[in-house]
Amino acid sequence: MVLGDPAGIGPELIARLLADPAASAQADILLIADRDEWRHGMQVAGVDLALSETSVPAFADGGAPRLFHWQLADKPAYARGVASAEGGCYSLGTLALALELAQRGEADAILFGPLNKSSLHAAGMAHNDELHWFAERLGYHGDFCEFNVLDGLWTSRVTSHVALKDVPAMITRDSVGAAIDLIDKALRGAGMVRPRIAVCGLNPHNGDNGAFGREEIDVIAPAVADARERGVAADGPFPADTIFLKVQGGPAERQFDAIVTMYHDQGQIGIKLMGFSRGVTVQGGLPVPITTPAHGTAFDITQQGRADPGATRQAFQIACRMGAQRRTAAPG
Repeated sequence: MVLGDPAGIGPELIARLLADPAASAQADILLIADRDEWRHGMQVAGVDLALSETSVPAFADGGAPRLFHWQLADKPAYARGVASAEGGCYSLGTLALALELAQRGEADAILFGPLNKSSLHAAGMAHNDELHWFAERLGYHGDFCEFNVLDGLWTSRVTSHVALKDVPAMITRDSVGAAIDLIDKALRGAGMVRPRIAVCGLNPHNGDNGAFGREEIDVIAPAVADARERGVAADGPFPADTIFLKVQGGPAERQFDAIVTMYHDQGQIGIKLMGFSRGVTVQGGLPVPITTPAHGTAFDITQQGRADPGATRQAFQIACRMGAQRRTAAPG
């Protein structure tokens, strides 16, 4: 577990999470953090939690959460409420150690506080987002995608952080099929036996039988049919402006467990409107379960002690479930 960008609300959120006895009862927790930033997060959150400090990054055997003190060599004074290279370096450094532990099989999953992409880029991260950085650090070359989760509803996308003008060329039968398979595998990894997956169209009104584009006819529908032949419970394509009506209410009321969208905002707008403060991002497809709250660093309210920990708690729950599944599936 890491705090995320020290300039944002991550330290406060992690402090609120760990102050809840239910969290430490659910999993063995190692917090990788600068002890001063951890103390600052507790101060902002208005909580006081004494973590035992370990001189090596190792978990306690069934005990209370531990703190491994990690700091930048020059110990900068981190700015608050603004992006900075120092905040980005701190974020990447703590995450790099967490990834090493997961690769060695010493950690089952990773939860991180919100990051700021401007800080990460200022620190030298050359990737568009942290997901691609994670994949490179893990040496992973398979399919991966950012999933967003809200109250048991999962969404993914065929394309992500790219310009809209580049999206149509990236919508292929193979790319849509890979996105469907990826979220199906992730949901099974989170404990769902047979996920029901809806697939969005690309064009207005689902292309209106080819009047507004043929991607639905020539690409997306065949990809859905291919997935069904592989045993995946996929359906669609559905118009993007109505698909979220089919997933209203609780899990028992929904027609689907997941939605595959064609581009970033197609799903992000819907799921964030449904519950911004509870949404979770899962770094999907990677060999290590990695989760974080879906909201950002919230520089506008940092240091005010009023950050909502709901999404962080949800991210922790998902990390625990996926981590347990990963451990069960591990050889030996």
